[in-house]
Amino acid sequence: MSFENQPILGVPTNIITGFLGVGKTSAILNLLANKPDDERWAVLVNEFGEIGVDGSLVKGQKIDKQKVFIREVAGGCMCCAAGLPMKIALNQLLLKANPDRLLIEPTGLGHPKEVMEVLTSAHYRDVLSLHKNITLVDARNLSDARYTNHETFNQQIAIADTVVGNKVDLYQAGDLGKLTAYVARVSRPNTKVILAEHGAFLLAELEGDAIIQEKSSHHEHHHHLHSKPLASEATIPESGMLKAINEGEGFYSIGWRFSSDKVFEYQKLTLLLTELKVDRMKAVMITDKGLLGYNFTAGQLTEVVLDECSESRVELINNTIDELFEIQLLKCIK
Repeated sequence: MSFENQPILGVPTNIITGFLGVGKTSAILNLLANKPDDERWAVLVNEFGEIGVDGSLVKGQKIDKQKVFIREVAGGCMCCAAGLPMKIALNQLLLKANPDRLLIEPTGLGHPKEVMEVLTSAHYRDVLSLHKNITLVDARNLSDARYTNHETFNQQIAIADTVVGNKVDLYQAGDLGKLTAYVARVSRPNTKVILAEHGAFLLAELEGDAIIQEKSSHHEHHHHLHSKPLASEATIPESGMLKAINEGEGFYSIGWRFSSDKVFEYQKLTLLLTELKVDRMKAVMITDKGLLGYNFTAGQLTEVVLDECSESRVELINNTIDELFEIQLLKCIK
């Protein structure tokens, strides 16, 4: 169903941001699971890697797909190149869904201030109503200089109307105090801090106008600019495998897409993913035990059953590239 002939005005819009592996996708899945039954919601997902896994992870889980519309922008920060990839995807999504609410998930390595600039530009002034910016933070990372010295990590907290201290069930003594002190130092006065497990927080936290900050001067992101179709949309070659690498913000992503006839052995695959030494891994896989989604962060692997998966996709994000992983992955194919 398309809503192209209906006016699109004042769509409540929330940015759901946070650094790599903090639980943004889990948060969005929880919000979708609790949305009002009579509302149409749209989700614009941005990924650092070119393969695009988050959209498949969300679509493959049990949500009311009749009233949830998902669009993905893969291959780096979607605000690059004057926001063109983001604008094209957003326009298509709004025309298709004419949603009652729009959720935007920038990549964990994206630049939320510049995403906000696109959303508050003249083109979207009447179309969108920017509601609270939600930033997820794992307080345990506040002891790691890789996070606290990273411009994007700090920018995500700086733009927050509400900071969600996620994974609170894993915190140690002192972690909560570090979080509130850090938010007070980096963000605006009176930024709200709430706590969550598995990204679950109340829908009411989405309500209320975002505080719009002054526009920033656009700076170089060091992402590759693409003149060819992204790997997330390209045709898989006859070999049955497509591979893509992206680099930026001090990280590499490397990903693979496999045609639907490639079936992975569950036991071999799970063992391989459990032993990963990377910052982040996401996958949707066709296995001999069924359709499965995988998420690896902070040394922990989680697995979910999917109810749809048209092809297998794997994405690793790390500060180095592991050349052996592909060989090991291919050995998992039946």
